[in-house]
Amino acid sequence: MIRVCIVCEGQTEVEFVKSCLAPYLSRSQVLAFPSLLQSPSGNHRGGRVTVERLVKFMSHQYHQTDRITTLVDFYGFQDSEGRSRAQLEADIRAEVATRTTGYDPRFVLPYVQMHEFEALLFTDPQAFEWVEDGWSDEAKQALEAVTGAFANPEEINNSRETAPSKRILKIFPEGTYSKTEHGPLIAESIGMEAILAKCPAFKEWVEKLQAWGNI
Repeated sequence: MIRVCIVCEGQTEVEFVKSCLAPYLSRSQVLAFPSLLQSPSGNHRGGRVTVERLVKFMSHQYHQTDRITTLVDFYGFQDSEGRSRAQLEADIRAEVATRTTGYDPRFVLPYVQMHEFEALLFTDPQAFEWVEDGWSDEAKQALEAVTGAFANPEEINNSRETAPSKRILKIFPEGTYSKTEHGPLIAESIGMEAILAKCPAFKEWVEKLQAWGNI
């Protein structure tokens, strides 16, 4: 089994890796495990994502595992400065290369999710029924309207008002949707196969992780 550290920006992503992604990858002889990005103080709080923080953390973790990758939101970068997803990934890889002793480019795979983890949940609006206190026909219709407006969930746009997570919070009554509680449950209910079928960038990343297990 190839050990793959997945650096996550928050607890929601950590739980998603544990409950959905890791079991799926194990079929390809990949032992994936999450590692929560540390705050500047050294605490494992996640959030406040920057290229600098990711690079420092990845460089530190590099020799603790066989392979290392990331699961962070494009929308959450505090220093994106107009860079595209591909540019951010390339910059992360380049910086890790310069700061890591014994660096091998085959073992590092930065991945930035467009535009947020929550976009993956729009693969199947019906799965939001896990938000029991806020679930209704109106909520389902609103979720379906968002899904129907884009070619795939990863294209749901990322302004402060219309990011996937903000759309979810507007659809459900205040206090009924919990990102860390409901997000992983919804993803698990949808299933990896369905998510991969509708989210092309996510699928490409997962297939690269699977390929690590076949080396």
